[in-house]
Amino acid sequence: MPRKLIAFDDETMSALAQLGRDRMATIQDLADEAFADLLKKHGVPIDLKDALRKSARSPAEKAKLRRHS
Repeated sequence: MPRKLIAFDDETMSALAQLGRDRMATIQDLADEAFADLLKKHGVPIDLKDALRKSARSPAEKAKLRRHS
């Protein structure tokens, strides 16, 4: 997997580090969760299973989901 560099201000990095300690999670775990939530919010499939599930929806379900986005 390619690596990308993301910069955070000191305050945000400190808050993320504390959250990671509190949840016994790494910064990578927190980032994975945050990006997955962002993709889901915008209706972008996260993995193959999610893409297949989304493509199998009926036209009525797809229209309903578009109205809520």
